[in-house]
Amino acid sequence: MKEKPTAANRTRIYQATPANLARLAEILRKGGLVGVPTETVYGLAANALDAAACRGIFRAKGRPSNDPLIVHIESVDRIETLAETNPAVRKVAKAFWPGPLTLVLKKKDTVPSVVTAGRDSVAVRVSSHPTFRKLLALCRLPLAAPSANPFGYISPTTAQHVKDGLGKKIEHILDGGPATIGVESTILDLRDPAHPKILRPGAIEHAALEKVLGVRVARPKARAQADEAAVAPGMLLRHYSPRTPLVLHRQLKREDTLIASANEAFILMKPLDARIDKSTTARPRSGARRAAQGNIFALSKNGDLTACAKSLFATLRQLDKGNWKRIHAELAPGDSALATAINDRLTRAAAKR
Repeated sequence: MKEKPTAANRTRIYQATPANLARLAEILRKGGLVGVPTETVYGLAANALDAAACRGIFRAKGRPSNDPLIVHIESVDRIETLAETNPAVRKVAKAFWPGPLTLVLKKKDTVPSVVTAGRDSVAVRVSSHPTFRKLLALCRLPLAAPSANPFGYISPTTAQHVKDGLGKKIEHILDGGPATIGVESTILDLRDPAHPKILRPGAIEHAALEKVLGVRVARPKARAQADEAAVAPGMLLRHYSPRTPLVLHRQLKREDTLIASANEAFILMKPLDARIDKSTTARPRSGARRAAQGNIFALSKNGDLTACAKSLFATLRQLDKGNWKRIHAELAPGDSALATAINDRLTRAAAKR
């Protein structure tokens, strides 16, 4: 008797051919789930107007029902069908869409309550990823798409990451190459345009938002209030987390790596050799590994934060597959948008359960 195929061995990664895009669009129209690329991270998409399809997202991810989803649309013209707009929405949409910016607005009745965790607000985004945009155009639907990973785990930045995490739960993944940004979108609350506030940091600079809006924009809080956590995803105290314990440092020096035990790994913003570091006098413990022995991982060649953000989640995933007892990671320097976003993700990833 032939063994019935399981979800795991049915899971397929599709290249973005016209035929495959048409097939995946039809799957989405019929209420199916598809892993999709965006410029930030990969998402798990379903028809945002189909409550049953969206409940499938929650089941596949193991996501709690009180954590809302982001709805992706093809262009700002579609926003009127989903949310109440205001002049501020048009300003930021013209400046930053398509791009890594999500807006929280008052929702319209067309959006099922499962998408918004029962609240009267909806998070909306227009992605710049060309493959995802083609799929949206073929679907002719808004697509709800949170990150395509088991809830709380490290976000996926490649199609293979999606398969690794959800291959037993979903059958269809669209390959759009590695995510070019690597951290989730900036979330801006514009329900009250006179008092906009960033709920989750991303690649969009705070000063750029203030310049476009012409008003003060509140910065994200280190710990979200209950109301903020309820209207925006990715704001739980512990999130984006590897299974391996993660310890954060303001900056890691050579001596830190020399005195560590052999089963500890280090994530640096740039290689030790690319910085001025005179702290090399410490003796390594017995069995300690030096950089050449493979326990030091730099996110960039020279500290460029664009490169650091792009490789952050992939590096965390790589190390989490190893037999490391502990991962040490240094925080990004400065207060730029990407530094803030990287440190936000690392802080949540390192939070105690």
